[in-house]
Amino acid sequence: MTAVSEQAPANRLRKNSLGVGAITFMVISAAAPLTAVAGGTPLGMLMGNGAGFAGTYLIVTVLLLLFAVGYVAMSRHVGNAGAFYAYAARGLGSMAGGATALIAILSYNAMQIGVMGLLGAATSGLFAGWGINLPWWVWSFIAIALVAVLGYRQVDLSAKILTVLVLCEYLVVLVLDIAILKTGGDGGLSAAPFSWSQIVSGSPAIAILFCFAAFIGFEATTIYAEEARDPKVTIPRATYFSVMLIGVFYMLTAWLMAVGAGVDKLLPTLQGLQDPTTFLFGLSDRYAGTMLSQAMSILFVSSLFAGVLAFHNAVARYIYVSGREKLLPQTIGVTHSVHQSPHVASVIQSVLAAVVVGLFAVLGLDPVLALFSWLTNVATLGVIVMMAVASLAVVMFFRANPSTQENAMKTTILPGLTFIAFVIIIYLIVINFGSLSGAGGFLGVFLPGLVLIAAIVGLLLASALKSRDPVAFKNLGQPLKD
Repeated sequence: MTAVSEQAPANRLRKNSLGVGAITFMVISAAAPLTAVAGGTPLGMLMGNGAGFAGTYLIVTVLLLLFAVGYVAMSRHVGNAGAFYAYAARGLGSMAGGATALIAILSYNAMQIGVMGLLGAATSGLFAGWGINLPWWVWSFIAIALVAVLGYRQVDLSAKILTVLVLCEYLVVLVLDIAILKTGGDGGLSAAPFSWSQIVSGSPAIAILFCFAAFIGFEATTIYAEEARDPKVTIPRATYFSVMLIGVFYMLTAWLMAVGAGVDKLLPTLQGLQDPTTFLFGLSDRYAGTMLSQAMSILFVSSLFAGVLAFHNAVARYIYVSGREKLLPQTIGVTHSVHQSPHVASVIQSVLAAVVVGLFAVLGLDPVLALFSWLTNVATLGVIVMMAVASLAVVMFFRANPSTQENAMKTTILPGLTFIAFVIIIYLIVINFGSLSGAGGFLGVFLPGLVLIAAIVGLLLASALKSRDPVAFKNLGQPLKD
């Protein structure tokens, strides 16, 4: 046993192990920048508002920065790895905390397992080009095994790997961005993608939903509050850095993708592609050469792997905290004696991922159109529901604690406005869920209904905890005492 583990408090995550940079890259990797740019952006342009997608990224970035103001203000008073769950418990009461905990566990599991489908398919295609032909699910199981090992160990190892992968993702896309910028694109640089007429063209509601999906993961900064160095400084900085780095990168790249194809030619070009996700690689061939495209193909796979590793770490911490605070069985809420990682929760997530991937493989369901599309859209809905809950929790927490002396703009006005915005977005997702996910009929109702089912299960668990241990119920979401 190491000296660190001997001196550490029992059943605690590894303190002082993550700085601003590590947390920033952990959450940016969950957003999977190259995956969002190569996969989500062309689809958002095609199904949404074409060239106006770049302007939509700008709007969503501003909205998330406004959300971050209240989120960060309350983070100084939370200090619990339960993040959204802790916010809900502190601001809206323990029953709301229980409901939010189960929504979080569902959402991050759905995102991680859903991305496993796309990762398996993308890896299978990549290696098939090199003469190695294996089914998608083989690669998904290999990824699950690798993530299981990394998730079991201390978190700073994952952070180092994710930092390298994310920097490589940014580098290859920025090379293409610079190449398009230098040539002026198809018909010269144009600000048209940011014009209001372009933003509201087509289906702007669907464009907004695709933009939000591309950001999923940034909000996880507070999950690492117990492992951060000086969390009252580190968490706010990491949150703002994450939103800005992701938002500016997406907006700039979407603008240059539209300029590269030609603002007027963009939609016809996308409509003519058998697979719209090849659009970025076509631009790379045209402006930067095939070598960059080949590097992008490899990094597209590593981007997906970085995403599933980051989401694994997030969901493991939600499961761990729920066990530690007795919402789930206490045997789940323990940390490893050496690594101080939430190893039991990590194993549970890995097993669950293997079971779901195995089920989809046995049933012969498509790893992209079914596993990826269905589950990631459920996850997006769940995370935005939690953002709405967190915004409301911020308002209620500071109303109940006026002695904090925080600015009303940070604690009431901006969180109140973002709460209203998120409620509208939730409505848009629910009514458009079938179009977004490709799930029709019963599945089109059942899949978004999973978020409500998770909330009900969480309420029942919280109610049961209140009956058997009122003190533990009252302490849900409270900061740990040293």
